[in-house]
Amino acid sequence: MKNFLRLLLVPALVCVMGLSPVSAQTAEKTPPMPEVLKELGTRGAQIRYLGRDKGLDGWATILQGQEQYFYVTPDGEAIIMGLLFDKSGHPVTIDQVAKLQGGDAALDALATPATPTVDPLQAIQEELRAQQNLSPSQRLMKEVEASNMITLGKNADAPVIYAFMDPQCPHCHALMNDLRKDLLATGQIQIKMIPVGLRDETKAQAAYLLAAPDAEDRWYKHLDGDDKALPIDPAINKQGVERNLLIMQNWKLDATPILLYRSKAGEIKMVRGRPRDLAEITADLF
Repeated sequence: MKNFLRLLLVPALVCVMGLSPVSAQTAEKTPPMPEVLKELGTRGAQIRYLGRDKGLDGWATILQGQEQYFYVTPDGEAIIMGLLFDKSGHPVTIDQVAKLQGGDAALDALATPATPTVDPLQAIQEELRAQQNLSPSQRLMKEVEASNMITLGKNADAPVIYAFMDPQCPHCHALMNDLRKDLLATGQIQIKMIPVGLRDETKAQAAYLLAAPDAEDRWYKHLDGDDKALPIDPAINKQGVERNLLIMQNWKLDATPILLYRSKAGEIKMVRGRPRDLAEITADLF
């Protein structure tokens, strides 16, 4: 990963003073992933095992361009977030991360500076505390709001439209270009795009979008015909996309694009396919 100076911003530092300097990158078997990291994986985080060093198993995660580093204690009973230093003050984590370069280009491209978003674990907890006894449309909207998404549009106060989109769906492209030209560019709406993939290659592209720090820019470049904007990496973690697909399957939503929004009257509306007239939607929103 790149730009290691910013790693000093992580909230906890792990300094091991009395353990022998055994190399982390031996051919040891990858241990079971800690449960807390599995939770991050379901939010679309890319997760890599850093190896074992100073008696600790290290893991790296990347979500929306934000890197985090975790170390599991030898007894497996605790996990620490932060950088690992040796007794001389050298950051072992940086050496471990550097060894992941050159063979994981897509992952490396994701590891660029980004403004931290809501803590993924906090989002999971909030989702688990969601209200009960909702109507079907309210339950659907609750699940959609807790899905894995990227935000398009700069006006955070504008009405929100949620959009299930497949990166290679031509109808999705046409609809997004309509929204981009007429409503997003003028700040009238914001889109919460929920990437899905109906084929393996589009799942990989959707997963890349979820992890990328510059997802909006990459998505627009993809729409404009840049075939390198969304790499297809078979090794990328697709759990976040699978979770989005599960929402569609549970609600029998079998094609893209799909739009959901709350009207100005508070009603939950759904549009399947490309709308014939965006004016009908804007009349509902404003």
